[in-house]
Amino acid sequence: MQKTNTEKEKYQELVNKLSPNSKLTSNCIKAFFIGGLFCLAGQFILNTFKNYGLSQDNAATYTSILLIFIGVLLTGFGLYQRLGKFAGAGSAVPITGFANAVAAAAIEFKKEGHIMGVGARMFILAGPVIVFGTCTSMLVGILYYFTKGGV
Repeated sequence: MQKTNTEKEKYQELVNKLSPNSKLTSNCIKAFFIGGLFCLAGQFILNTFKNYGLSQDNAATYTSILLIFIGVLLTGFGLYQRLGKFAGAGSAVPITGFANAVAAAAIEFKKEGHIMGVGARMFILAGPVIVFGTCTSMLVGILYYFTKGGV
């Protein structure tokens, strides 16, 4: 049984009427600016550590630690979730977004206890990222070893 063109047109009109309007442009602009602010803050922190005499490697390490701490702190106070609703993908900047994913899962499952709740479920969202990153880095390391004269 095939639908006639008028039925298809009526159905399409109903779909268009009930579908929410996409705010793609404004969402992209918000994500761009909020993600950029995260990166700007990271660069500011890095430059500040370097101005205090730390080497590039140490400054980068301390910057990563501080950004992870800020991401977890914002998650703990419930501010990262609000930021995520506003900024969308802009809040998923890798280091703070990853810290948020781990901390949010830990907070969500804390009532189940430290071992079966926090310990077991903390990496529900971040676990696949860790596994994929670890496996990929091992593969790249092996390829590098064999192609750059390691053997």
